[in-house]
Amino acid sequence: MNPSVAVVILNWNGKAYLKQFLPGILRSEYDNLQIVVGDNASTDDSVSFLRENFPTVKIIQNDQNYGFAGGYNKVLERVEADFFVLLNSDVEVTPNWIKPVIDLMEGDAYIAAAQPKIKWQLNKKQFEYAGAAGGYLDIYSFPFCRGRLFNVYEFDDGQYNDATEVFWASGAAFFVKSKCWIEAGGLDADLFAHMEEIDLCWRLKNLNYKIMYCPDAEVYHVGGGTLQTENPFKTYLNFRNNLIIMQKNLPIGDAIFRITIRMFIDFIAWWHFLLTGKPKFTMAVTKGHWHFLKSLLKTSKKRKAFQKDYVKHTGVYNNSIVWAFFIKKVKYFSELK
Repeated sequence: MNPSVAVVILNWNGKAYLKQFLPGILRSEYDNLQIVVGDNASTDDSVSFLRENFPTVKIIQNDQNYGFAGGYNKVLERVEADFFVLLNSDVEVTPNWIKPVIDLMEGDAYIAAAQPKIKWQLNKKQFEYAGAAGGYLDIYSFPFCRGRLFNVYEFDDGQYNDATEVFWASGAAFFVKSKCWIEAGGLDADLFAHMEEIDLCWRLKNLNYKIMYCPDAEVYHVGGGTLQTENPFKTYLNFRNNLIIMQKNLPIGDAIFRITIRMFIDFIAWWHFLLTGKPKFTMAVTKGHWHFLKSLLKTSKKRKAFQKDYVKHTGVYNNSIVWAFFIKKVKYFSELK
């Protein structure tokens, strides 16, 4: 018998995606599987639609919208399995997308989390923004992916067909051992949405676990299903949350130095938004920084006693990805030095 797996989809007003992608998820080729939809207090008829059309799917309802992080924490308290798979509602799966990842993780007790290859649902030959072939951070904690640097998306020509340890696994299709989820304390609900999976992976790495990319499993992500990319609230969350997870997870000396540099780089982005006629995004950066500063004391209480030297983690690019991409004109992961 294979280890038990719970695929858990967090839904908020996502009836259209459930209708489109849930049938394929139910056809997944894995013999010890439960499919769970956690509903974050949807105001559409998602729940009644599920009950009527997908009676084998377990439904767990939250009493309010707790965001991605808090919503999953609430739902997974009521799920029992050896492995949790946090799957976005806007993901199309292939039949054998589960077992290769589970086999990889079962082969090493130190692997806590992993992701499959993630490509774009609208062009299945191209890597997708939210994960691609595994997540990395640069020296100032800017996230990027094998297969995706900023707005340049590589086509999949087999260049990333090696199982590789990375820094973070995408929340779009996030595999995690349930015991590791519990040990690390799940997601940080204060983040609400965006970068919460990076924070969890960082905490797991500080506990000496590995995060892996599995090329033998493949899914296709629509992207921007709940918050569109061109959304000032998403910009706010990204700028605020990136600083928060740096404070939480970096050694204290590193945190002070790298956050100072990072806020200066963010200020350049602030000017870019202002000069390109995007005042709402300028305000989003300002609000993100202000709320980060307001939360300094609260965040400091979340820091763990043990922090590992950041640059010694696998999956850290020991230079600035912003400098490499915008100044040196590096467009592909393989060109990074």
